Parts: sequence; C-alpha cells; structure tokens
Amino acid sequence: MAKTRAGEAGNIYPEHTFSLTTTLMPMSTTMAGHGMLTRRFLARAFSSSSSTRTNMRPLTPESLNPNIRNVQYAVRGELAIKAETLRDRLRAGDKSLPFDKVISSNIGNPQQKGLDQKPITFARQVAALTEWPALAELAPGVFPPDVVARAEELIREIGSIGAYSHSQGVPFIRQNVAKFIEERDGYPSDPANIFLTAGASAYPLYTATLAQYNGAPIPYYLDESKGWSTSVESIEAALKEAVAKGVEPKALVIINPGNPTGALLDEATQERLVKLCEEHSLVLLADEVYQVNIHKRATHSFTSFKKVVSKMRSPVPLVSYHSTSKGVTGECGRRGGYFECTNISEEILALIYKMVSVGLCPPVSGQIGVDTMVRPPKQGEPSYALWKEETDTIHAALASRTHIMAERLNKLPGIELSEKAQAAARAQGKEPDAFYALQLLDRTGICVVPGSGFGQEPGTWHYRLTCLCPGVEEYVSALEAFHLEFEAEYGV
Repeated sequence: MAKTRAGEAGNIYPEHTFSLTTTLMPMSTTMAGHGMLTRRFLARAFSSSSSTRTNMRPLTPESLNPNIRNVQYAVRGELAIKAETLRDRLRAGDKSLPFDKVISSNIGNPQQKGLDQKPITFARQVAALTEWPALAELAPGVFPPDVVARAEELIREIGSIGAYSHSQGVPFIRQNVAKFIEERDGYPSDPANIFLTAGASAYPLYTATLAQYNGAPIPYYLDESKGWSTSVESIEAALKEAVAKGVEPKALVIINPGNPTGALLDEATQERLVKLCEEHSLVLLADEVYQVNIHKRATHSFTSFKKVVSKMRSPVPLVSYHSTSKGVTGECGRRGGYFECTNISEEILALIYKMVSVGLCPPVSGQIGVDTMVRPPKQGEPSYALWKEETDTIHAALASRTHIMAERLNKLPGIELSEKAQAAARAQGKEPDAFYALQLLDRTGICVVPGSGFGQEPGTWHYRLTCLCPGVEEYVSALEAFHLEFEAEYGV
C-alpha cells in the first residue's frame, strides 16, 4: 500500500464517518480520491476486536529512536519547565511562594508577558493589512500611506497569506533580503541563494541537531579572560583532538555577536577563522541573528562573514543566518528568518531545496515579518519618524539595562562556588551552576540558564541571563540579595 501524505489520508478526524466496506477501488480512483482507500483501511483496523490489541507493545521512550532521547536544549530545559510550574501555582492563587511573579530571563523572548517589549508599529500595521486587506477601507486614514502601499505590494506578490508560498520563500521577499545584504556588505547577493525560514532555530540548535542525527560535537572554548573572544588556537586544538579520535570535522559554527556572551568579533579574527575553514575544508555556519544588538556602535560595529569571505575572495562554503526574533524587532512568535548560501554548488543547493520542500514552505506571516525587518521605513516616508523613535527607545532601554546589570553584578563578592556548594549540588545529582540556578528560581522566581547547558571550561561555572527585563533595578536587587544569602549558606 502506498504511503499517505500528512494532511490528507494520514489525518483521521473524529467527526468523519468512514465506510467499513472491504471492496477495494481501482488504484486510479484511490489516488484521485486523496487516500480514501487508506481511510477505509484505517477505519476497519480501528474497528477490530479487542482481542487483537492485547499483544500490542506499549509506546515507551525505549521504543523511540535513541537519538531523540539524547536531544537537550538548555534554555527550554529543567529550569524553564520548573519556572512554568511555579507560574501556574501563582496563577492558581498560591501564596506560599517567596515571590509574586516568575521572571523568564533564560531566553531572548522580549514580547512575552512580564517583559512586554512594544512591537514595532510599522511591522504590525503591515501584518494587519496583509492578514485582512479590507481593513484599509474599513478604517480609512488610520494606516499611514506607506503602510498601505507596502501591504498592497506584498499582497500583489503573495496573494492570500493563507496559501502556501514557494518552498524557498516568496521570490519578491527573497529579492528584498538580497538587496538588504548587498547594502549592508557592499557585495552582490543572489535571491536564488536565499532561503526564508521559520525563524533561525530550525537550523542552529546545534548540539540538539547533532544529537538528533547522531553527530559528534567538537566543542571549543571562548577566552573568558579576553572578553569571551573567539580563540582560533582553541578551535585548532579542538580540531586536532577530534581528528586524533577518528572524528571527521565538517563545519565550524561561529555565533557573532556572541550568545550567550555578547562578544563581537573583529575583522582580523574573522579572516583567521575563514582561513582555518579553508585549511580544514570546513563549511562555515555564521549565526548572525544578534547583528543589531550592539549598544556601542561608535566604537563597535558588526561585520558579516559574507562581507569577509567576499572581500578575501575565499572559496569557503558559508551559510549565514538572520532572524526577526532578535534585535529591536523581537517578533519571536511570528517565526521569520532566512539563511544565505555563499560558495555552495548548484547540486548542493538543489538538495537543500529538496529538504526544505518537505516542510512545504515557511510561515507566510513570518516571511512578511522578514520583509519589514530588511525594508524598514526610509527617512521622509510617513512611518519613519515613529519607527525611528520606537527602535531608538528599545536600543536605549536594552543598553541601560545591560550596563546596570553588568556594573552591579560585577561588584558582588564570592563569585566562585565553594567546595561546600559543589558538594551539595552533586549530592542532588546536579551540576553546581544548575544547583545555584535552581536555588535562585526557588527563592526569587528568576529563571536563568546554567552555563553547563552551553559548555564551559572544566572547573568553571556560569549562568546566563538576558537583559530584557523591565524594572532592572528591582530585578538585580533580588539577584544580589539571593547571592549574598547563598554565600552565607554555602560560602565556607
């Protein structure tokens, strides 16, 4: 029997009544009927007597692909799950907790409840008119003319956003992404090499993806003593060790600006990394979703790996990522992003296209979000003044919160975890930084991510927290008070 397609014969809806006939239709009729043969077969199977089900093996974790069980994702792991449990208790009126709200500082999700970053008006207005074009007539004068023009332009290119788009993404939006890249870098970009995506996370959950496909991660450490800079020497040592163990390196992942450290690569280091990829025949995966999250632009500027590779005329295969979830856009739930392929052969591009086609297309609403990110209002257009005010306000707020947190947390005493604290952690089967983070959550309602979820130098412990929380003075005060209490309890 032919396999069925999800969304057709594979879906069995409870309101459907299926014929239990045993007559098989000709194959041509079956195909034209979108899997009716399979539906009838499944209906008959479900009507079988209970005696045929007594020997059915139960579905257990052990019966799944073992690679699935090995997948880990730190920012959505144990602490995030516990944080949601505590949040549910507060919603239910539980007054026994020593805090009145849970602060999710474990992941960059700026528009979530409690963080409440204001969406960019231009992006939401365009989204509204592409969702329901009649709004422009029902509310005349409400939407600025450039928003109406943008929505009409997108609708002409897309049609209804309820329809599938091209599997690679709407061609018109890919053209706009290519123009954005060209203006940013000063080098050509081909829309045929750009794939719109459901955010960037479908690809760069690196260790999780490797576990799923039974790959082997080759970790390298950033240099904490030099502002968490990328150490080319550390990467070279990791490659040498991997090869000695019989592991064949395939790709180098660079997150720039860095996550979770915030470090920004200088161009000279980027050039060394490109040469390293040439030497070891590595694909370079450039995760650049934080390229707008730079607070000292007068002294620190972002340079893409696309620009560096193009300037060097390097043959290194490069895949560069960007997303609407970060920066000032912060549209995490809209799921929009793209990746651009550089120095990738037509044969490989065809295979990538085949694989993305399995998912039919990225969300069209997310693609529209990408368009508003790469084509914001220009100076002189009706929406520009408000867009500029909103984006400047978000930048300033993030910069201020970052400065306050760094200044005050760096003044705390006893940042090293004592032997007593480490012993208490291991007695509970926890890594010391995870133990610290769980205690922090239980006592303050602040959810962070332990550094052990990302990988860190042996014998060092860290936690990551975002700078998105409003009321940062109160937030940092809670962190300070907890740390002093923890030190008093475990500091000896």
